Amino acid sequence: MLIRKNNGRFGAGVKAAGIAAALLLGVSACATGGGDDSGDGGGEGGGEGGALRIGTLLPQTGALAFLGPPEIAGVDLAIQEINETGGVNGEDVEVLHRDSGDTTTDLASQSTTDLLNEGVAAIIGAASSGVSQTVINQITGAGVLQISPANTSPEFSEWDDDGFYWRTAPSDVLQGRVLGNYIVSEGHQTVGMIVLNDAYGTGLAENITEAVEGAGGEIVAESLFNEGDSQFTSQVDEVVAADPDAVVLISFDQATSIIPLLTARGVEPTNLFMVDGNTADYSGDLDPGTLEGASGSQPGAFADGEMQERLLEIDPDLDSFSYAAESYDAAALVALAAIKAGSTDPTAIRDEMQGISSGGEQCFLFTECRELLEADPDADIDYEGYSGPIEFSDVGDVTAATIGIYVYDGDNVPHPEFEEFGEL
Repeated sequence: MLIRKNNGRFGAGVKAAGIAAALLLGVSACATGGGDDSGDGGGEGGGEGGALRIGTLLPQTGALAFLGPPEIAGVDLAIQEINETGGVNGEDVEVLHRDSGDTTTDLASQSTTDLLNEGVAAIIGAASSGVSQTVINQITGAGVLQISPANTSPEFSEWDDDGFYWRTAPSDVLQGRVLGNYIVSEGHQTVGMIVLNDAYGTGLAENITEAVEGAGGEIVAESLFNEGDSQFTSQVDEVVAADPDAVVLISFDQATSIIPLLTARGVEPTNLFMVDGNTADYSGDLDPGTLEGASGSQPGAFADGEMQERLLEIDPDLDSFSYAAESYDAAALVALAAIKAGSTDPTAIRDEMQGISSGGEQCFLFTECRELLEADPDADIDYEGYSGPIEFSDVGDVTAATIGIYVYDGDNVPHPEFEEFGEL
């Protein structure tokens, strides 16, 4: 089922009324393969006694650094709420923030080793699918729970992680279909793509291609670049030479270099489509009007006024709220699973994650769900979060999610336009 929600805060109303009437977020029945055996444990998670320790592996530097502040604020908001209402099993939750960097460095594995040595029971992160692929075996192989607020690569649905890997962001199976259908519904038939050559970029490109072609359009060019590249003229030349009537840019902060090259070659911003890795505020990076009318997609519901207010109390300097909701939900779910299990042991937490997210009595955010468990430790709860219903599949994927479409104004700032909600 697909539900569209209008947003009246920007523009003349909803665009692309012809997007397909149904989207399915594919969920595998079980996790079978996908990873390798590399990566050592590097430490052990928390035990049954003692405080719950949660680590974060989120970008403070690197190509996704703009996502770090809202994600960290989302986690901190949840931790504040958890501790103000009594902590977990009688003790305050401890949070240790570490930098994930990006795939051009070994920072993520170093930070992971540090967190494991600190005895964390769960690690929230990474934001980048490519970064998570470098540490998932290290984390889950140590018997520690990993939950990402922003990993979207479909490959994680098949990863051999012994049930320790979870994510509150939907697979790009959904984002790709929403964006691809949106592009065609806007009247575009030929599409060129500039794509980051990693698990995130190529996976998203594959699903966009499937949607565009399924709706009658054609991918006329797809040019790849690698993390760490600084020159993108050849990719822009290749795509522009194919004369597409729409261009999709799948990147991280490389967008600040690629966008001016595209517009200089005559690509109109209204024909430019971006994704969650680069739908950001460019008011300080690009000349006014550069992106006016361009569109971008972001998994997750629009952050409402109440949530924004709470996040700004945590970090008054926030200018983006991307993945803040998913980050809050990740921390809240780990804490609720620990309360339900009566333990801070990672395996015990893992075994409660799916159960607290589906079936049972619905409850909204941490405090409301906590109250149900305090009234009856055996209560069957169904957590509903800021980012949506959060019903986990057997492989730790969310089975229903919202994708937001944003449109840029003349100051190169994205504004919510409408949402697509897809579920099984």
